[in-house]
This record gives sequence, structure tokens and C-alpha cells, in this order.
Amino acid sequence: MGLQIGDIVPRKQVSFADLKGKTLAVDAFNALYQFLTSIRQPDGTPLMDSQRRVTSHLSGLFYRTIALLSEGIKSIYVFDGEYHVLKGKTHEIRDEAKDIAQERFRTALEEEDIEAMRKYSRGFTKLTSEMIAESKELLQAMGVAVVQAPGEGEMQCAELVKSGQAYAVASQDYDALAVGAPRLIQNVTLSRTRKTPSGFVYIAPEIIEYEGVLQTLAIDPDQFICLAILVGTDFNPGGVKGIGPKKALALVRERKYPVQIFAALEGRVDFEWQAIFEIFKKPNVSKEGVNFQKIDESRIFEILVDRHEFSRERVQKQLEKLHSIKKQNSQKTLF
Repeated sequence: MGLQIGDIVPRKQVSFADLKGKTLAVDAFNALYQFLTSIRQPDGTPLMDSQRRVTSHLSGLFYRTIALLSEGIKSIYVFDGEYHVLKGKTHEIRDEAKDIAQERFRTALEEEDIEAMRKYSRGFTKLTSEMIAESKELLQAMGVAVVQAPGEGEMQCAELVKSGQAYAVASQDYDALAVGAPRLIQNVTLSRTRKTPSGFVYIAPEIIEYEGVLQTLAIDPDQFICLAILVGTDFNPGGVKGIGPKKALALVRERKYPVQIFAALEGRVDFEWQAIFEIFKKPNVSKEGVNFQKIDESRIFEILVDRHEFSRERVQKQLEKLHSIKKQNSQKTLF
């Protein structure tokens, strides 16, 4: 769901070459859901092994992570911790939407409507605890840093950028901006191309800089948090009825201070805005440092080839590429 402010924030297209030498804090759940919904068979079903265990997320993690490393981009994958009690409504809405999508998929299956099956299959994607554990296991075997956030993953990503351990947050959502992430980059973990009715189009990464957002919108950090709450966050889905990004922006500019902003909406706010404001103002994050693991080739083979029947030749080819990247980086460090 996330914060819906894409229409009003300034952004700039960048190339993967511009990101060379940078480390990105990746919102793991956001990336895994992208892989689960996009890496699928023609009828919309996810990739699976012979025991019908879903492997789309592992395929995405393995190939996309190596693709980024080939561009000179390192990743820190940050996983969500316990979700805040105020996020319960968002989970209810998501679960209802998944139930509807699953029912429509069953109908399409009965009618042998491949296009409808492909469309609705993405709507009831679920990320299980087993998928999460195995994703961490694979990433660590690949030498990628894994961080377990105490709370929201995107907020922890923002903290890593603030502390200088990462250059930017990599996520399709905008929530990290509400806690002051200096830089947010989108379209990094997505496929480089997207199929459209007129053919395939290239998807370039886009960078959104926090200070640039504040300057362009002419607001301060507290006003930005209020804008987010008015539009709707995962802690108050839907926000204030009848208020979209542009109206919210006009209101926070006019009233300036949080108490005055929400006082102007007396009778229209059916949530505890002060509690939500504090979540963004004082995010639940860890201050611990990040550690990168050594590559464990045998473990990678065990997870992908022995356990889930990935092609040994393809995995070997990618591992050779991974070792080549590590060797080049070591030589650069020596020089």
C-alpha cells in the first residue's frame, strides 16, 4: 500500500553507471513481493520446484543481486521486524484484497482464461516465514549483508543511509522519505524492461532526494510527516477522506504546525494522528553496524540446486561471475 505521493515529489532519472561504487539499503519485503509478482509463468503461476514450493523470490534475489554487483552496486537487504499495532487495519485491507483476487483467479482457471489468470494471480501473493528465512539464508551465502529491523524495514533502511552505511534506500514505496531518508532510489530491483502494448520499454532507476523534496514542496520535515498522514500511511490507510496529495500540500503550507493542521480538520480525522506522527518522528530502528559475509558457494548450490532444482550450469555460471566481481574489487582495493 504505502505512501501515495508519487505525483508531487520531484525525481531525476539516473543510470546504473551513476550508482557504481554505491551501497543501497534494499527494503527486502518490497523487493521480494516484486519478485513474487513479476517472475511468473505465462499463466501467472509462480516458479516452483517439483514439490510445488515457490522459488520466484529466490530466482529474483540470486539473479538481480548479481546483476547489481556486475554494475558495481552493493546491497544491504533489510527485513521487517514486528509491525506496529496501528498497522493492523492495513493488513486487514490487504488480506481482503488477496481473498478477492484468489476467488477471481479460480473463476479464470475454470474458464481457462489465461490472460485473466495472469492478471489475478499477482493479487494474492503471500510471503511466508519459510520464504523469508530462506531468502536470508541465500543472501548471506552470497556475501550480501542482511539486517533484521526491530520494526519497519523502510525506516531501518533510512537509518542506514542517515548513518552513512548506505547511499540510498532502494524501494518502490515512499515511506522512507517520511522519516527523512536522504535519498530514495526506485526501479533498481525491477526488471530492466517492461512489456507494454507497443512493445518493450526500458525502466531506468530514479532518484528522489529528501532535501530537494522539501525545497520543491516548500515545507519542513514535520509538515512532510503531516502531509503523509493526511494522504494516508500504512498506519492510517486512506488518510483523511477527500484529501489527496495536492490538497494536503496546500493545507500543511497554510497551517504550518501539526496541531494547527489537524485542528483545521476537526471532526474529519478518525485516527490518532499524534501517535502516527511519533512513529515517523521517532522511528523504531537499530543503530548497529552492518557486516558483509563471505561467499559460501557450497551453501548456494545446496539451497538452489539440491533443494530447489535450479539448473546447476546456470548457477555455476552466475557464481563464476560473482567470484570475478569479488576478485576485481579486491584488486582495486590493493591498488
